[in-house]
Amino acid sequence: MLRTLKSKATIVCMIACGVLLASCSGSNEVELEKVSIAEPAHLTGYLPLYIAIQEGYFEEEGLDVEMVTAAGGAHVTSLVSGEVWGNIAGPDSNELANDGNSDPIVAVANVVNRANVYLMAEKGTQPDGDSDEELADFIKGKNIAASRYGGSPNLLTRSLLIDLGIDLENDVTLEEPADVTAVIALVEQGKSQMANGAEPTIAEGINKGIWEEPFFGFPSLGDYPYSVISVKQSTIDEDPEQVQGFVRAILRGLETVYGDPELAEEVLRKEFPTLSDEQVEATQDRAYKDEHWSKDGIITEEALAKTMDVLKKTGIYDQPYSYEKMVDMQFVEDSE
Repeated sequence: MLRTLKSKATIVCMIACGVLLASCSGSNEVELEKVSIAEPAHLTGYLPLYIAIQEGYFEEEGLDVEMVTAAGGAHVTSLVSGEVWGNIAGPDSNELANDGNSDPIVAVANVVNRANVYLMAEKGTQPDGDSDEELADFIKGKNIAASRYGGSPNLLTRSLLIDLGIDLENDVTLEEPADVTAVIALVEQGKSQMANGAEPTIAEGINKGIWEEPFFGFPSLGDYPYSVISVKQSTIDEDPEQVQGFVRAILRGLETVYGDPELAEEVLRKEFPTLSDEQVEATQDRAYKDEHWSKDGIITEEALAKTMDVLKKTGIYDQPYSYEKMVDMQFVEDSE
């Protein structure tokens, strides 16, 4: 009897030790859900997203987030096809892909709340002033590196030219490369006399002596959901908790970019190691001065209307749209 009790005690002890060892070895760790986000280019404007990745905010929500750079509009088409879980893009670009799509793309959080696109002229040339007349006189006759047709930088540029009374067919020539960073080469090679762009493209062009500070900035439009986090409607319906966790993490990224600029700069340097100290400083100064990032993740109806007005003005889109179908703010509101 005593031997039997000792045997049972030994077995219990072995089981307990096994559980303890399994726990110590990490076998009971929760497996992270892999999530891929498509970006049109690797841009400093997406810094809150990179912060959330590097600082482990997504991991705390059970997510393993991977960025996929997909140029030429593939950041949208890859989401439509289901190759990626979500994207960071303009809601206007997503809406173009929603035409006839039974599983539409829906914006769930705002990241870049300014149209952070700027116009630069080849070094040594600048308009005489910033009035509409002076801008129009300067731009007429030029070859413009305008980025991909249908992309937000391109449409913003076209919209401005239309406002200035410039004939897009006869007064200017628009170069429209699929890769937004190609505008540097077009001006450097002398093919284009001006270009549009965002950071770090602006800083790289200045550093190379291709152009000087921008002579026009679209952040002057005010609140403008330029780059938002979007997923398919089916993802919202089938796994709202996953979407909620992602949104909570990106809101922490937005909070950090404004609340801890030093940490934000550290992340920026890791994401863009080739930028010089001067370029990093210029990039951050421009972003904070022009308030590029959303402070609360909200996309308002009034701000969305600006992006859709640009689409309609340029003639690329003439259909009615619905804020309620394009935007779902429940996850942002539930994170407050």
